[in-house]
Amino acid sequence: MSNNTKSLKKRSQLGEIWQRLTRNKAAMFGLFIFLLLIFCAIFADQIADYDTKVIAPDYDHLCEGPSADHWFGTDELGRDIFARVVHGSRISLVVGIISVSVSLLFGGFFGAIAGYYGGTIDNIIMRIMDIFLAVPSILLAMTIVAAFGTELVFVMIAIGVSGIPNFARIVRAAVMSVKDQEFVEASKAMGASNATIIFKEIIPNCLAPIIVQATLAVASAILSTSSLSFIGLGVKPPTPEWGAMLASGRDYMRDAVHLTVFPGLAIIITILALNLLGDGLRDALDPRLKQ
Repeated sequence: MSNNTKSLKKRSQLGEIWQRLTRNKAAMFGLFIFLLLIFCAIFADQIADYDTKVIAPDYDHLCEGPSADHWFGTDELGRDIFARVVHGSRISLVVGIISVSVSLLFGGFFGAIAGYYGGTIDNIIMRIMDIFLAVPSILLAMTIVAAFGTELVFVMIAIGVSGIPNFARIVRAAVMSVKDQEFVEASKAMGASNATIIFKEIIPNCLAPIIVQATLAVASAILSTSSLSFIGLGVKPPTPEWGAMLASGRDYMRDAVHLTVFPGLAIIITILALNLLGDGLRDALDPRLKQ
């Protein structure tokens, strides 16, 4: 098969997947919110100045409700909540993507090795993953952050490490379902190395479940980041982070409920959107759902 034919076939498959995805209104809503989150993260400095609206206190406007000047109101230090929510999207997106990348890199590698070789190697790797799974992911992340520090890099590593077993199991199952197919046998017959077969032949044919899991894992990572910050083990004030904003505003819930409502809504809508997008991608990438 020529390269042009392969390219046309690939574009046709991507077009088919996109058409099925666009028919799912819930998934398109999730995609819109996710793109909006990316837009806010990229252009946060243009939307609201970091130094004057996010960090600097304004003691003349403490705990004010939503208004034309402050769309989401102000917090206990007079800082603009809308500006802090927008800049908080940058933290959530960075932590979500990098931590999931760590999980995918290591979990995918170990899962692919276990699924391809099987036998003793599979048993050793998966029993180690079972040990990690025996510990709740948030507890494992708390332990790592408490041991090494609450800097952003350690938060990302902690959440990334806690997600490795899930990716390992998913990639292992996907590899095991593909490794006995004819194109793999053909590569072996042509003398291709095991590494070439795994990473150039098998993994590209296992991308559908991996992409879906990665989308859902970003939502889980954002929630874990907010949870760690809420209990004081995540991003430290005055850095704007949705979980930390919830923690600082909980003492004012009776008199200024907007301090917790808007950061809480940001977390809820983002998690919901990513879950809807993940469900839509699962349906769009599943060949059994073709009409």
